Amino acid sequence: MTRFKLVALGGTFDIIHRGHLELLRNGFSIASKVIIGLTSDELAIKKGKKLDHNYSKRYKALEDAIKENFPNSKYEISKLDNDFGPAVLEKEVEALIVSEETSSKGNDLNKLRSKRNSPPVEVIIVPMTLAKDGTRISTTRIKRSEIDADGNILS
Repeated sequence: MTRFKLVALGGTFDIIHRGHLELLRNGFSIASKVIIGLTSDELAIKKGKKLDHNYSKRYKALEDAIKENFPNSKYEISKLDNDFGPAVLEKEVEALIVSEETSSKGNDLNKLRSKRNSPPVEVIIVPMTLAKDGTRISTTRIKRSEIDADGNILS
């Protein structure tokens, strides 16, 4: 029995790592369906991110990771051209899954939803997933070859 019918979460998902899988696991474990906002190339660049993979490659990698790790899960991947996408527009969204790093987004989202006469969402904060050295797993650290996608130390 799930707590929610529909939850939302988002990310760039340039290199899918254990932290991303934990965010997804949280979403799928509490909801019948998850809307996953996937950052557009334009928004990622605007936010100063250096992408290794374009939107279509990130979309396919995300879809493959979901099929492999969360078979039979109901989800929708939606292109994010701003910070919130469908989580703002769909009144049916009941919760927003965020990392500790992006937890302030929940308050911002609820302010926007209030202006649209949509009910507030519950904000569910997922703790950062730590690498073997006790520091958080991040795409940046993977790109620097400090760790691998599972958080094992490389250097």
